[in-house]
Amino acid sequence: MRGAPTILHLDMDAFYASVEQASKPSLRGKPVVVGGLGPRGVVATASYEARVFGVHSAMATAQARRLCPNAAYLTPRFELYQRISQVVMGLLGELSPLVEPLSLDEAFVDLEAGGVAPTEEAARAVGERLRRDIEAVTGLTASVGLAGSKMFAKIASEEAKPNGLMLIEPGTELEVLGPMSVRTIPGVGPATAETLRRAGITTVTETAGAGEDELVRLLGKAHGAGLYALATGHDDRPVVAERDAKSVSVEDTFAEDLTDRTRVQLELARLADRCVARLRGAGRSGRTVVIKVRRYDFSTLTRSETLRGPTDDPAVVREAAARLLEHVDTTAGVRLLGVGVSGLADYTQEDLFAQAAAGAAEAAAAAGTATTAGPAPHEPETPQEPRKDPEGPPRWLPGLDVRHDEHGAGWVQGSGVGRVTVRFEEPWSAPGRVRTFRVDDPALHRAEPLPLVRTDDDQPLAPPTPSGPPDGASPAAVPSGAGGSGGGSGEGSSSP
Repeated sequence: MRGAPTILHLDMDAFYASVEQASKPSLRGKPVVVGGLGPRGVVATASYEARVFGVHSAMATAQARRLCPNAAYLTPRFELYQRISQVVMGLLGELSPLVEPLSLDEAFVDLEAGGVAPTEEAARAVGERLRRDIEAVTGLTASVGLAGSKMFAKIASEEAKPNGLMLIEPGTELEVLGPMSVRTIPGVGPATAETLRRAGITTVTETAGAGEDELVRLLGKAHGAGLYALATGHDDRPVVAERDAKSVSVEDTFAEDLTDRTRVQLELARLADRCVARLRGAGRSGRTVVIKVRRYDFSTLTRSETLRGPTDDPAVVREAAARLLEHVDTTAGVRLLGVGVSGLADYTQEDLFAQAAAGAAEAAAAAGTATTAGPAPHEPETPQEPRKDPEGPPRWLPGLDVRHDEHGAGWVQGSGVGRVTVRFEEPWSAPGRVRTFRVDDPALHRAEPLPLVRTDDDQPLAPPTPSGPPDGASPAAVPSGAGGSGGGSGEGSSSP
């Protein structure tokens, strides 16, 4: 615990939803929910207007619709969120060389390492300037917490929400923390909180008063001792600039259970390719391949296989995933599949058997003959993009950026029965008009997100990443007043 509030915690306010409101003038001040739009979708972020109705992150989208049916339900635009996050993290990097990102919208900063004077006045001035700079560059608000430790800095930023700053003066930490719920302490989830509740412990003061021995008896040595230290205000964890990833994984939830074994195998191979693409993007390789299968009854199985050496070969990962799937019964239906690679390294050791099989296949191809030495080569696909329907008109998800040859920039408000509704507006314009087109209108195109704040050259915050045509299932038609709502074909995730 430091004697000065030189640890800063930044948390963007309702980040995904705030980005959508900033880019869509017609949604400002209205409830917005961002997340998976299918029957099994999950809320990623809800705006503060939606939270009034009880909607919160990690809630099933179906439940959110029941609580707040008039909200705008939008599909996430992760590329835009990442670009804005890079801008915010760049501002944090100007404050200190020690910045510890926790997610796209959250990070710790060691102000002392950046040369900030160890006084409350200096720390507060830096925090206020940071909030102003973020709003000026991105158009978004953020909350800042300042304290002498990471735990109290995070608590302070949570108490400051939305769009505020809170500084916990050194020496007053336990006065602030004591009356709060034990869930406030990092690492205390629903299961731990329920165990403590049954023992009559609900607040931080009661947790500290129970004593270390009692907490160890209830929770085990490591968890109990750690919880007692935090409950009594002892947190010496440093801000770590780089957090080494332990694994890389991707997963998809399907709108309908997969019962066809061949389809399950194909989806698993596609996920393996996406996982390897992410692995290579990080410049890593891995030794252990893991698959995750969530069945129709929500039971979840994981299976893993450790290779002889680290690899980033998609064929090796696909084959290992396929072997693991052989031992999983999927006949009753699969609602989620995932592929991961752990045991990461910075080098590869090629699988000799895979190399031999590839060599045999190449030799057979050169000789113009068929080979039965192994399975047919897997046709590569773009790992970042879901499979596209080769036939039929394009389909549009709510929130998708579009441009019309005549009407200009806009976003998809909803679609269905062969029509797509678009609201034409820009982040710096007044709320725009709504028009409806055929889903296959040749004048309507997928577009890059516009910058949230107009610049001299009207360029985005960072160079845009090219996007493919729209994908996903089309939602039902929606009224023009509250934004789009509808269903999607599924959602992929990898991990905030």
